[in-house]
Amino acid sequence: MELIKRPRRLRVNDTMRRLVRETRVSVDDLVYPLFIVEGRDVKKEVPSMPGVYHLSIDMLLEELEEVQSLGIPGVLLFGVPDFKDEVGSGAYSEDGIIQRALREAKKSFPELLLIADVCLCEYTSHGHCGVVEDGRILNDKSVELIARSALSYAEAGADIVAPSDMMDGRIGAIRRLLDANGYEDKAIMAYSAKYASAFYGPFRDAAHSAPAFGDRKTYQMDYSNLKEAIREVEIDIAEGADIVMVKPAMAYLDVINEISRRVDLPVAAYQVSGEYCMIKAAANNGWINEKAAVLESVTAIRRAGAKIIITYYAKQLARWLAG
Repeated sequence: MELIKRPRRLRVNDTMRRLVRETRVSVDDLVYPLFIVEGRDVKKEVPSMPGVYHLSIDMLLEELEEVQSLGIPGVLLFGVPDFKDEVGSGAYSEDGIIQRALREAKKSFPELLLIADVCLCEYTSHGHCGVVEDGRILNDKSVELIARSALSYAEAGADIVAPSDMMDGRIGAIRRLLDANGYEDKAIMAYSAKYASAFYGPFRDAAHSAPAFGDRKTYQMDYSNLKEAIREVEIDIAEGADIVMVKPAMAYLDVINEISRRVDLPVAAYQVSGEYCMIKAAANNGWINEKAAVLESVTAIRRAGAKIIITYYAKQLARWLAG
């Protein structure tokens, strides 16, 4: 008599399911994004991102105390400056908002990994990620300023610089400039496969970085392409990236999986603002179980091959995983 195959034997109860579980998310996998603004005593919720806040530097330090207590390894800092100009000078100013935040944070939390997003879009009056001339975003002039920004963040105390601009050649330019100034130990987490996505809308509200004209499709990637992502990742690795990132995450699990199978470096994935807000809105309306949906979504990202998960749910995840 032919035996019936019974895979359900390994699902009979929670203890059995835990024993045979293939993919696990740990607090060690998490990075928490934060938005830093000018002023004091500022902790103001972003209207389009419930539970996410603009923080002044003094309130950032309070937030970092909680982040560290939860065991989250690092934070990703975005600056939201008061002053903007055509060339994004606040991004590479010694007295810029992120430079000041890094110095204070490193002084108070030397063991916490401080990751500085490197881009010009939050600092430019036109909202693009590079220098604009006659309506065109210029690659090489932009790269010079982006590399200067990365060096400035390294000097201020960033452990990792994370260029998110998608200009050609910026990883090599940053690596050369860091090394030439004695920062060989500073890591680069490259936004290597960053797609021109509809899921960034709430972030642009939070960072005040929506482009004043046009879009970012001449430098961010076409969401139809996978092979292009592989080429971008290979270029960034050749130029000196230490970590490569796919952004967004949930609509690009195939990209995460393909890249994680091809490269030996850690792969990061960013669960972006639109992904966060879809879950949050559905949960707030009582349509889904928030905890279950978040755990399922980040497990999918981890299962696809991402070692590092950047998510606005990092603090809640840390509590849920501990509990």
